[in-house]
Amino acid sequence: MTDLFDQLATQADAARGMLAIQTQQLRDFTRRLELILSQDHKQIQIRDTAFGTDFTQFCTQLRSHMDQLVDTWQHLRGQCRISPYKELVPNSLQAKNFSLRAKNLSRCCDDFTTAYDQFNRFYKNYTLAKLPVWMLTACCDDLNNITGKILFLSREITKRMESKGV
Repeated sequence: MTDLFDQLATQADAARGMLAIQTQQLRDFTRRLELILSQDHKQIQIRDTAFGTDFTQFCTQLRSHMDQLVDTWQHLRGQCRISPYKELVPNSLQAKNFSLRAKNLSRCCDDFTTAYDQFNRFYKNYTLAKLPVWMLTACCDDLNNITGKILFLSREITKRMESKGV
């Protein structure tokens, strides 16, 4: 059972790392979009001609990462559900470790959601190109959904540990 909790902690860290990179890239796209809007407003020729293709590629990669994340966590959560109750209760160090990592992932998810909101604030004024923002929205929704489930799993593990008196 220790292996399962090591996997949970490792996957939470991997997801947080991936999400931090994606958040930074989304912030870069927001900055680029803000510059494009400024150039358009001043009726200056748009210099960033690759924005649309770069953003589409980013959304496609993000969708791939989200699909992997969802599949991985569905598998791990399924393993936790089929494990006998006695085996699922780890020692306190394992439970606290996973709980901390799940909370860090949740904070990273909040950062991504904030970056997404900032991007949308600028995108609503962007009419120069059709971007796959729907894909970004779907990824953000999936991320919030899976993060909520991960936090719920961490709370359940903590409850079981406390009820056992560990």
